[in-house]
Amino acid sequence: MRELKVLAVVVFFSLLTYYLVEPYAHHEMHKKVDAEGNEIKIESRGFAYDGSGDIEQAERKGDTALVAKKKTFWADVKKISALKGNMTAGEAGFAMCMGCHMDGAANMGGVVPPSLEHAGTLYEKNYLIALVKDPAMASNVDHKYADTMMHPMGSVSSMFTDDQSIADVVAYLMAKKAGEVTPKEAFAEACTRCHAMRYANITQLGDTPKFKHEKDALAHKIKVLEEQDAVKAYMGKLPPDLSMIIRARGEHFMETFIENPQTQLPGTSMPRVGLSHEGYEKVKEYLTEIGDPSKKHREALGPWVLFYFFIFTVLAFLWKKAMWKGLH
Repeated sequence: MRELKVLAVVVFFSLLTYYLVEPYAHHEMHKKVDAEGNEIKIESRGFAYDGSGDIEQAERKGDTALVAKKKTFWADVKKISALKGNMTAGEAGFAMCMGCHMDGAANMGGVVPPSLEHAGTLYEKNYLIALVKDPAMASNVDHKYADTMMHPMGSVSSMFTDDQSIADVVAYLMAKKAGEVTPKEAFAEACTRCHAMRYANITQLGDTPKFKHEKDALAHKIKVLEEQDAVKAYMGKLPPDLSMIIRARGEHFMETFIENPQTQLPGTSMPRVGLSHEGYEKVKEYLTEIGDPSKKHREALGPWVLFYFFIFTVLAFLWKKAMWKGLH
C-alpha cells in the first residue's frame, strides 16, 4: 500500500507541474505589457473580424484620430455586411479581380496576388468586405502607409466605389468560391506568397519542380531568390520558413498571431491574413502534417503506452507483494 501512496504523490506533483507551473512560467516569461506596464491579455476573437481588437490597440497608443478612423471604417464594414449582395452583379465585379488574382500571377508591389479560388471557404466575410474597401486597414498594416491607397492592392477601391458593389462581389465569393479545400491548398493560398516550407519543398513561388538538367534547377533557384528579394523589400525582412513553426510555437500564440499579428508583434509588417476558423484549421493541419508528421501516430499510440504502464505497475506491485510476503 505504501508504494501506491508514493506513486499517487509522484503522479499528483507531475500533473501539477505540467498543467499549472509550466503554463504559469511561460505566461510570466512572455507577458505582454503596454507603455504604462499594464498587462495586455491576448485572447482569440474566434476569427471574427469586427475591428474591436484594432480599435483597442489604437486606444492603447492614445491616438484619438486613429481610434476615430478605425471606428468609422469598421462601422462601415458592419453596414456593408448587412446588405444583401447580388451574385450576378458580383460575378461581373469579380471579373475585374481576375486580372491580378489568377494562377501564375506576377509579383505586384512586393508579393504575388493570391488565388481566390477558395476565398469563400478560407476567409471570413467581414474581412473580405474590409479588404475590398481598404486593404491596408483590413490587414491592420495601415501604420506602414501615410496614405493607405499606397498599399499594393489599394487601387481596388476605384473598382468598387459604393457599398452595394462591395456587398455584391463578396456575396459572389462566399457562394461561388467556397468549394472544398485541402490543407495544402489552404496553406498555398494563404501563406505561400511570403513563407517558404523547405521540408515540403515549397518556396515563395510554390512547389519546386523536379528538373532533368542542373541548369534548369539553377535558373529556377534564381527566380526564387529574386522573388525573395522582392518580398524582403516589401516586408522589411524575409518572412521565416514555416516548416517547424507548429512545434516552435504554442497553440495560443499560433491562433492569436495568425488572427492578428499585431497582438503578438506590434508594428510587424505581416498583414492580417483574414482566415475564418475553418480556414485556420486547414492551414494548421498542413503545418502539422509537415512539421510534426508523426503526431497522429503518436497520439494513437499514447493510450496503449499508458495501458502498458498501468499493467506493468499492477504486475510489479503483485510481484513485490509475493517476494516480500512474510517479511513485514
